[in-house]
Amino acid sequence: MSLALAFPNIDPVIVSFGSIAIRWYAVSYILGLLLGWRYIRFLAKGAIPGIDQKIADDFLVWCTLGVILGGRLGYVCFYQPSYFIENPLHILRLWNGGMSFHGGALGVAIAIIIFSRFRKINILSVADAAACAVPIGLFFGRIANFINGELYGRVSNVSWAMVFPSGGDAARHPSQLYEAFMEGFVLFILLLFASIYLHLGIRRGVLTGIFLVGYGIARIIAEIFRQPDIFLEEILDVISMGQILSFPMIMIGLFLILRVFWPNLLSKIRGE
Repeated sequence: MSLALAFPNIDPVIVSFGSIAIRWYAVSYILGLLLGWRYIRFLAKGAIPGIDQKIADDFLVWCTLGVILGGRLGYVCFYQPSYFIENPLHILRLWNGGMSFHGGALGVAIAIIIFSRFRKINILSVADAAACAVPIGLFFGRIANFINGELYGRVSNVSWAMVFPSGGDAARHPSQLYEAFMEGFVLFILLLFASIYLHLGIRRGVLTGIFLVGYGIARIIAEIFRQPDIFLEEILDVISMGQILSFPMIMIGLFLILRVFWPNLLSKIRGE
């Protein structure tokens, strides 16, 4: 039997002032939003046509609202609706955690639509800029999940498995780190390469499509190693809620990519 790695036991609270506590979870959201905003300002210098730095500045507030409201309401609706129906005031307890990426993505999508129509900007240009920045927030968010010892993986005997404080005595996959790597680091590099070196920002919607497909695949893979939430049961003991919500993302992403490249592919197949 392999020995498990020691969980670092980092205090989720960075510093507290009486009843006010600053947590790594909150800092991860702040870092993700601020660094994402700075990255969009960088992309606005020419990588994504139709976006300038003033637009990036204005969009920050809209994106923040979309992430927080969408993420929380998504968690309430997708994961624990019965609990929050019985305890509606607990919806406001954001400091206890409980955010859904898929809900946050839907919230940001709505924010993009409203913001783009209000500013009379192409929706896909704004979506492409946001898609390139989202992996930054995902990376920090998953690291915060790891520090909190939550959303840990299934029981495993791999040499890097860890015993999480709230996960019992069994060693488990550090699935939060898997997600930080796939959804954060790898997806960020992929979109950086696509936007800066392949200049795909000029083809509106392609970067958004790459993000949706990339995230969907990464999440489906990660769910294989992640312990299912105790208040949810996997369908037929195979498919998790995270996987179910990721399939439509992949389909939408493929549509956005194919709508741009499919006509050229057809022309080449026909020899035109």
